[in-house]
Amino acid sequence: MFKKLYILLVLGTALACKAAPGHPPVPAGPGDLHPDEQQSVVLKEVAELISKYNYKKVELNDSISKVIFDRYLKSLDENHNYFLAADIKSFEPYQNVLDEDIKNGNLDDVFFIFNTYKKRYNEHIKYSLAQLDKNFDFTKNENFTYDRDSLPFIATQAEMDAQWSQRVKYDLLNLKLANADMAKNKETLRKRYENLLTQSNKLANTDVLQLFMDALTNAIDPHTNYFNPANAAEFNIDMSRSLEGIGASLISENEYVTIKTIVPGGPADKSHQINIDDRIIGVAQGKTGEFQDIVGWRVDNAITLIRGAKGTVVKLKILPKGKNASDKPKIVEMVREKIILQDQSAKKEIRTYNENGKTVKIGIIYVPAFYLDFNAYKAGDPNYKSTTRDVKLILDTLKRENVDGVVMDLRQNGGGSLVEAVDLTGLFIKTGPVVQVRDTKNRVEVDEDEDPAIAWTGPMAVLVDRFSASASEIFSGAIQDYGRGMVIGTQTYGKGTVQSVIDLDQVISPSIRDMVANITTKGGAKKAIGSMSKFGQLNLTMAKFYRISGGSTQHKGVTPDITFPAIIPLDKYGEDTEPSALPYDMIKQSEYTKVGDFSAVLPQLRKMHDDRMNASPNYKYLQEDIADFKKHDNEKSVTLNEEQLKKQRDADEEKAFERNNLRRVALGLPALKKGESRPKKEDLDFLKIEAGQILTDYISLGNKLTAAPVKSNP
Repeated sequence: MFKKLYILLVLGTALACKAAPGHPPVPAGPGDLHPDEQQSVVLKEVAELISKYNYKKVELNDSISKVIFDRYLKSLDENHNYFLAADIKSFEPYQNVLDEDIKNGNLDDVFFIFNTYKKRYNEHIKYSLAQLDKNFDFTKNENFTYDRDSLPFIATQAEMDAQWSQRVKYDLLNLKLANADMAKNKETLRKRYENLLTQSNKLANTDVLQLFMDALTNAIDPHTNYFNPANAAEFNIDMSRSLEGIGASLISENEYVTIKTIVPGGPADKSHQINIDDRIIGVAQGKTGEFQDIVGWRVDNAITLIRGAKGTVVKLKILPKGKNASDKPKIVEMVREKIILQDQSAKKEIRTYNENGKTVKIGIIYVPAFYLDFNAYKAGDPNYKSTTRDVKLILDTLKRENVDGVVMDLRQNGGGSLVEAVDLTGLFIKTGPVVQVRDTKNRVEVDEDEDPAIAWTGPMAVLVDRFSASASEIFSGAIQDYGRGMVIGTQTYGKGTVQSVIDLDQVISPSIRDMVANITTKGGAKKAIGSMSKFGQLNLTMAKFYRISGGSTQHKGVTPDITFPAIIPLDKYGEDTEPSALPYDMIKQSEYTKVGDFSAVLPQLRKMHDDRMNASPNYKYLQEDIADFKKHDNEKSVTLNEEQLKKQRDADEEKAFERNNLRRVALGLPALKKGESRPKKEDLDFLKIEAGQILTDYISLGNKLTAAPVKSNP
């Protein structure tokens, strides 16, 4: 039944396709990529889901077609290094037909553009290889413009060749500054360029679809995303902080799939037969399965074979580190297990501060994401992995160690599970609303903490930066609205939208029926964590969240009570820099009871912080670092004169070395000598230290948090 319907769908697509403009006469190359029928079905399904259910309700028309076209070209050649102006001219007819292509599942135009890009890419790399036979003059006063995104596309092949010749010269000059042996440098660069060609030839049609889907979804809004099967697996691993496999990370080196790291306690570790830098040359399924040779494979394709459901057997053919290809490999048989990624989970540390002769202990909890192993949670596993469970255990430990206050470090935390944001907030308040969610029909649902237990009742602060987003903003916004703790740092990202995970394997069915009912992953067949789906996954923006005080975090983010300098440029990163982002708005606030109010004490805390910063060498160095970053970020070219570049690099290196030592001394650490490496466990995080000091200031002032609850009515 499915096969018959599938054929009908494909035939229907072919018959319904709008006539596309004729392609320029570019000869087909042996390495050209082509779409398949499955990708056509995926494209149409994603387009329909977006059109019907996205929060913005964007219609696919000529206007959005132009936006998608521009984003697609930018993703391929943002720096204008590959396409000629004539190529861009030849693509212009597609600007207003991509919307019809998408509706019809027609990827021919998309792949034509990509194949032209790949052809140009390979041509330029091959040209660069030929340039290595030349001798370059590094005494000439030339500049190489490496940042060309604001410049027009190059008009002629001669100009393009000149640009790439300068790039080769720059690559060689970088190697020459480190090693005077030009013969060796050229050989190093030759291998680098040959590897680029190899990787280019390993590109698959799934890569093209992913690039185009990114252009399509981001034209609608910044957080609607399609993930191809490999990327969907990685996304779900990141969300659950777990996977099912052998417990090793892999990279590609010289055509070999190579072991990069081994998870302690995982099957690879327990086998005692696998080591870092070993190469996997074959994979077999089960005890009797035949080996499949994977030399030359892309890593993601190899991972598809190696991962699998826990309890199943996988056999690897291993070429140990140092062995030649002609040596006999060893066979390692393992039973796949569920691997918990502890290195990517919440962690704690305790810092001690001295305040007026009194010792104050501050527990700092770093939360990298709001993760949840949803499969284990739904299955009733009492040991399911989640941010809230991990933080609860950490708080219990910190209480036993008698800390005086807790800083929740959410810097670089891009969010994750909405459920976890609510549950984590519940560790610090008794009960009450945490976040409001409004859907496409303007219905508002209030998500509440209903558990009266409080894991930490003492002083707390939340440390954020520009990359604290989504669930991080729900948590920090709720803590701020309740007056439960101070928010410290810089303005957050401003992502106030909610995405629903749509498993396309559940939506694209033999009958294509009940599509809306299957819009979530609930009720579907359970996959092993990290295993591949067939059609991929769509994270679709279907709602918007609001603080309990009524304001959205969209665009504006969360404004800290005490502000730090912005290391991450606010004008380059953040929701308010995204053209397709939803606007800021407000709804009616929830009914909740504030547990405290910092307004009376914040002026004094800010003054203590400012006084400390004005006298702090580290604060001065931080400001200098930010200024230097802005200066270098605005540079678009570099000299190709060896003497001048060396002088500039040496000066920058000396300045960085001296500033680093000054920073170390200011933190009470010994200065380093030239060539001496910094100890791995040394902590130079000045802002984290200052966040703990601000909370210490608050504790020293007698916890002037308003004791009487204040009810906030809608």
